[in-house]
Amino acid sequence: MRIPLPPVPLPDTVVALAREYADGTREPAEPRNAATVIVLRPGDSGPEAYYLRRQVSMDFAAGMAVFPGGGVDPRDFDAQVGWAGPEPAAWAARLGCDEETARALVCAAVRETFEECGVLLAGASDGEVVADTTADDWEADRVALESRELAMTDFLNRRGLVLRTDLLGVWDAWLTPVFEPKRYRTWFFVAELPAGQVTRDVSTESSSVHWLPAREAADQADAGELAMMPPTYLTSMEVGTYPDTGAVLATARERSVQMFTPTVEPLGDGWTLSMPDRLRPLVSERRQA
Repeated sequence: MRIPLPPVPLPDTVVALAREYADGTREPAEPRNAATVIVLRPGDSGPEAYYLRRQVSMDFAAGMAVFPGGGVDPRDFDAQVGWAGPEPAAWAARLGCDEETARALVCAAVRETFEECGVLLAGASDGEVVADTTADDWEADRVALESRELAMTDFLNRRGLVLRTDLLGVWDAWLTPVFEPKRYRTWFFVAELPAGQVTRDVSTESSSVHWLPAREAADQADAGELAMMPPTYLTSMEVGTYPDTGAVLATARERSVQMFTPTVEPLGDGWTLSMPDRLRPLVSERRQA
């Protein structure tokens, strides 16, 4: 499956539909909050990222290569969850949301990463991180979290763990265009694979998983070998410009984000969807190469 990559010429039907939402003729779907995590590890060709190829049967981003992540669950708002690192108020300032939502987003980011690839950003205390999550008892807990039989707070408390929120960095925030029937406010985080832990192909929503240099993943998308939604492609492209994971994480520790919603803008004689201004030079450079 090949998905047109930015800047994508839009069909007249999509432009007309977008105008109906813009003038109030149609009411956009209510977005759901979500968190996704770009899990990184060092590589010879720059930072490598972990991608899941979603099942073609999924009703959103079917067949696409995505980062681990998913929607915020009501139990992610639990204020009693074990916590180490920047407080929710600090996260709220960087994520551009209220404190309660920030807590839920960070919790969802950690939970979804564990559910979808077996990587757990948690430890017994500040400065410690779980070294191995491959034993059967860990897998049983992961499955119970995924099925919502177990809440993240109960899981951490029973194991004497706290969220290592300091292992996360902020990268971006995207809101699905108004004309899409299913919409998400998705905050993008980054994290390095903790020492001793390994990713596992455990997600029921993916057909395959891949570690790829971020730049190579963008190259494969350009060549039509890997299908990506524009935010995943643009993120891969940007992360791929950094020399190593340390440089990515250093940027993410200082970055704050504002939610970006692609809108219709001119492209030659037609129209396309907008992108964050900081990414335009990178896309232009790729298209000219």
